[in-house]
Amino acid sequence: MRFLAEAGATRPRVAFAVGRPVGSAVVRNRVRRRLRGALADLASDGRLPTGTYLVSVGPEAARAAYLDLNSMLIDAVRAATRPRPEADAR
Repeated sequence: MRFLAEAGATRPRVAFAVGRPVGSAVVRNRVRRRLRGALADLASDGRLPTGTYLVSVGPEAARAAYLDLNSMLIDAVRAATRPRPEADAR
């Protein structure tokens, strides 16, 4: 997951990268719907900071149970939005 904080954003914006290795078009669309639902749950709980997200998944997303997928997304959001230390300006 990639995250870009936007100063004037009023709500999160999300794009999905679900490639052919995940499965057929039907499977990829099902994965996108499940991801969209899980992220909507996070947003409604206030656990999805505003900004732009790129969520990319591999074939394991097609086999994951919804609760496992939700847990993986929570971890990915935390990691992506974690403040990074400033680079040393030498």
